[in-house]
Formats: sequence, C-alpha cells, structure tokens
Amino acid sequence: MSGILEGKFAVITGAASVNGLGKATARLFAEQGATVAILDLNLEAAQAAAADLGAQHVGLACNVTDKDDCQKAADALIAQWGQIDILVNNAGITQPLKMMDIMPENYDAVLDVNLRGTLYMTQALIPHMRGRQTGSIVNISSVSAQRGGGIFGGPHYSAAKAGILGLTKASARELAPDGVRVNAVCPGFIATDITQGKLTPEMLEGIKAGIPLGRPGRADEVAGCCLFLASELSSYVTGSEVDVNGGSLIH
Repeated sequence: MSGILEGKFAVITGAASVNGLGKATARLFAEQGATVAILDLNLEAAQAAAADLGAQHVGLACNVTDKDDCQKAADALIAQWGQIDILVNNAGITQPLKMMDIMPENYDAVLDVNLRGTLYMTQALIPHMRGRQTGSIVNISSVSAQRGGGIFGGPHYSAAKAGILGLTKASARELAPDGVRVNAVCPGFIATDITQGKLTPEMLEGIKAGIPLGRPGRADEVAGCCLFLASELSSYVTGSEVDVNGGSLIH
C-alpha cells in the first residue's frame, strides 16, 4: 500500500534529536512514502537520523539562524531531488526563565532559533515552491504562545512561538495565490528531550491535572497532525493553527 506522501520530498529542520517532534515527523513522513531531508546543527547526528529512516533519506548540517546556510541547504536539496514539496519548520529551543531573568543573550538565542530560523528557511524555499505553484509549509508553534506560557518555557519563548503564529498567517495570506499553503501546529505538553529530566514528579502531576486527557502528549501524535497539514488531505487548509494539546487549552 502506498502512503499519502508517495513521490513527495520533505525538509524538516531540527529533526536529529532521537525523541523529538522533528524525528517523529520525519519517521511518519518516510513511512507514508516521502523522501526526507533532516536538517540539524550537527551533521553527524543529522546523517545518522536520516540513515535510520532508510538509505534514500538525507541528513544535512544547517544553522537555521544563518540565512546563507538555509539557502545552501535548500539549493543542495533542489539540485539533488529536483523538487521540494514540504517544509516543516521544527527547529527550536526553550529556556525556563522568569521575566526579569531574561538577558539579551537569552532573548537572542530563543528568538533567533524559533522565529528567525522559521523565516529564513521559509524564504529559502519560497522561490522554488512559487515556481512550481505548489507546496506545504508547517510551522511548529506552541500552546505557550496561545496561553502566555506557564508550562515550561519563559516569556521570551512564548513571544517567539506567538511570532511564529503571526508569521504563519501573514505568509499564508501572501503565498496562497501561488498555491503554497502555510499552517502552524501548537503542541501542548509533549514528552520530548526538551523537557527530559527538567521536571520534578510534583511539577508533572500539576501539568497533568490541567490536561483533560490526563497525560502528556507523544511526539508521534504531533507528527500525525503535521502529516495531515503536509498532505493533500488538508488541501483547503491554510493560515490555520491546529491545537495538539489534550484539551489543555480549549478556545
């Protein structure tokens, strides 16, 4: 049985972390027939993650905060594949800081990786997608953007992820005439490496108490939503933000 992404080529940033959302999404896309490029700061980790999916998949080093780096990665993949159909802007970092503890370097790091990286990687692929009059871009935001933090990341993380929502809607509006769709996914509390070992059992119980489904989400549950938005199943969906939060924010 062929998958719903058969013949499609997908780029996923920040996808080398073994238990992360990016890797889970890459795995599901590959299972559904896509050829996947995993982009990460660490070349060896990216290549290992890609090899883990199968020989046809690609691992590339890319610092998403560097515009030239994003363009080089995009150009290399277009040269190799001839087409790119899907971009998942997943690269992100978080810091559990209070308002008054956010230093300039904290602000720069969190805003740059999450927001600037999403902009740069999108810019790198827009001319190609416009030229083909097709493409799906999925940006990873967070419930933190919608509810004003309060789970793990600090206010600067909420701001960066809220910025992604604004960027998603504005780019969706601008790119719609070119047949390119842009949507955002807002995960709630998901058990990934980003929070691993940083929460006490009491903190975890408190978080679970605020989730109607009564448990943290899994990375593959976010990946399923990304698959929907990346595929033709969502062909009339653009500019949307899709919640994957177990009901922790119902609005």
